[in-house]
Amino acid sequence: MKMNLVVPCLFGLESLIAEELRNFGAENVMAENGRVLFCGDENILARANINSRYAERILILVGSFDAHTFDELFEGTRALEWGNWFEKTDAFPVKGYSVNSTLFSVSDCQAIIKKAVVEKLKQKYKIEWFEETGPIHQIQFSILKNKVSVLLDTSGPGLHKRGYRLDSNTAPIKETLAAALCGISKLRPYHTLYDPMCGSGTILIEGAMMAKNIAPGVSRNFSAERWSLFPETVWSMERERAKSLVKEVDSFIAFGSDIDKVSLEYAQANAERAGVAELINYSLADFADFSPDTQRGTLICNPPYGERMLDVDLSEQLYKQMGEIFVQKQGWSYTIISPSETFESSFGRKADKRRKLYNGMIKCQAFMYYK
Repeated sequence: MKMNLVVPCLFGLESLIAEELRNFGAENVMAENGRVLFCGDENILARANINSRYAERILILVGSFDAHTFDELFEGTRALEWGNWFEKTDAFPVKGYSVNSTLFSVSDCQAIIKKAVVEKLKQKYKIEWFEETGPIHQIQFSILKNKVSVLLDTSGPGLHKRGYRLDSNTAPIKETLAAALCGISKLRPYHTLYDPMCGSGTILIEGAMMAKNIAPGVSRNFSAERWSLFPETVWSMERERAKSLVKEVDSFIAFGSDIDKVSLEYAQANAERAGVAELINYSLADFADFSPDTQRGTLICNPPYGERMLDVDLSEQLYKQMGEIFVQKQGWSYTIISPSETFESSFGRKADKRRKLYNGMIKCQAFMYYK
């Protein structure tokens, strides 16, 4: 069954996700601000959930229409073929948002969409009451400039929840963003990866998983697995496919250090759960003492900064120190994510490339040095 699908994503990751989806075999891939549209059958849907490193979740686009009034919202929603997606006992909660639209009350929009779906299902199942005791089919809606999109969430918990990070230090980086930093840094299975402020190890773990081609969602479950709409064999087939693509690597190694012993204990446990502990070496060390002994290296880090952990003055001092330690030399690249508008000045040199990204709600840039 071919479906129109949507990936909502962190701003700045659209092109990475689009490339990833094309590699999965998705069709009609189109990147927009904050989301990527594509087409595929149930195998592609399962494959994207299991394998995507950068996506936040995978949604089915049930339909889109314009609505300036609550009546138009009701009729537009009711016109969609909800009976194709739900059994009569399925649960279908509704949530969403409205931006720059005449319909600005989210709670009213939720209630109207829910009522419209119920009215449509009444026609199919010839019943007046839906007990909603079955699998959850989370309805999501977005209303942007009076354009309504109504979707079904197939993922459940966000795809950044891989399952390996049960513990963390203060302000851990999101797994999808950590993977994206590895992606834009062109990390390869033969690289040596460093993070001298590794915290609970997310960047290193995502990098090692990428090197081994371990699918990030292979060990977790998804909402759509419980839907009667899709055969169970689809999910088992796609998991087996993902496992068959795991690589044995003999030249990749990662090194992580931090001044917090507890964070390093978390990092080691997380790496073991992720299945990459043998590829990562952790050490208790101050960043100021960073002195790698390999000829080549790919360094990626998410240093503490004003809006996250340090005050602004301390952040700028840290960036100056980083510029002194991360010296230009052949065979080395550095990627540092920061919200600072004056990072390059403090660091001491212009980045070879910059990329706008969001760390949570904080607007940042990835400053990349590789020449």
